[in-house]
Amino acid sequence: MDLYIKIVDEWKFPDTDFEIIKSDWNSINEKIKQGKAHEISEGDTFYLGASTKGAKGGSQRSQPFNKIQAKQRAYSFKQGYLNHIIATLNKDSQINYGKIISSKNEIKNRTIQEIVLDRFKPYINKTINDIIGDLNYNLNKNAKGFYTSLTKLMLGISLDKEIEEFDKAGIKLKTIRLKSNNLPKEDISFPTFSFLEIVDEEWENSFFKEILETKYLFVFYKYDENNELKLNKVKFWNMPQKDIIEAKKVWNKVKKIVANGDIVREVKGKIRYTNFPNKDFNKIAHVRPHALNASDTLPLPFRDRVTKKMEYTKQSFWLNNSYVRDTIYPN
Repeated sequence: MDLYIKIVDEWKFPDTDFEIIKSDWNSINEKIKQGKAHEISEGDTFYLGASTKGAKGGSQRSQPFNKIQAKQRAYSFKQGYLNHIIATLNKDSQINYGKIISSKNEIKNRTIQEIVLDRFKPYINKTINDIIGDLNYNLNKNAKGFYTSLTKLMLGISLDKEIEEFDKAGIKLKTIRLKSNNLPKEDISFPTFSFLEIVDEEWENSFFKEILETKYLFVFYKYDENNELKLNKVKFWNMPQKDIIEAKKVWNKVKKIVANGDIVREVKGKIRYTNFPNKDFNKIAHVRPHALNASDTLPLPFRDRVTKKMEYTKQSFWLNNSYVRDTIYPN
């Protein structure tokens, strides 16, 4: 009763969106026909999803072409798509969008993946300096958002605009620098998680599961023999269900550690050794600090048994660089 009605307006699906939604429906339908309804993930599609329904995020039911039971699902629009509708109807919104797909005809016989990847083809195997030269744009290579800016320009999007299709689909951009052996220089970080929230989460609605089911655009740069970075590969990717199940083990352990106040294992001098799962615990993901310094903390739901404190340094889930090399990059 205390909520305000902020926006009342009409919405009509743009023709280009309708084609993408149709493609998403076909993708979900094809997976069911292949007997893979149990492998459906929110990251499989762009605008139209197949969200879980029922108790605790998906009651099990029979599927037509496989004896394995699959979670009950319903068609739904992605959160990013709904957010875009709200932003579009909100007259006070300051977001400016640039489009990759300009007309319905452009996507009539091609997928959004094909259109996006084609934009990068002229720049594959070129150095960063050559790409900047081709784009004829003065970019500061030391700027924090350099790779995001470079990606936008290759896609034909102005730097002062957001990528409309990515915003609608909730696609996250990840730029990876590869060494000569194809191992990324760094693990892939995700946003900091809340200690207070994770102890009350159920897996199906958890922050980490949402991250894992996101669709990503990976842009790989690789160092050549002269130690120069070249654009090596660009691909859309979302984590397979079997790997999400494996990564869930990391989330389970973190939740238990925080709930039991067992974060710190021991303290030697000024160094705190934790019980958080490291790379040896799981082939896909691990947990480690993601903070400015040790004093950059978040509150704990329960006092840590060793430090006796009600706060701890901010932490994040990270994808192992070996997983990126062995699973994401080669496929």
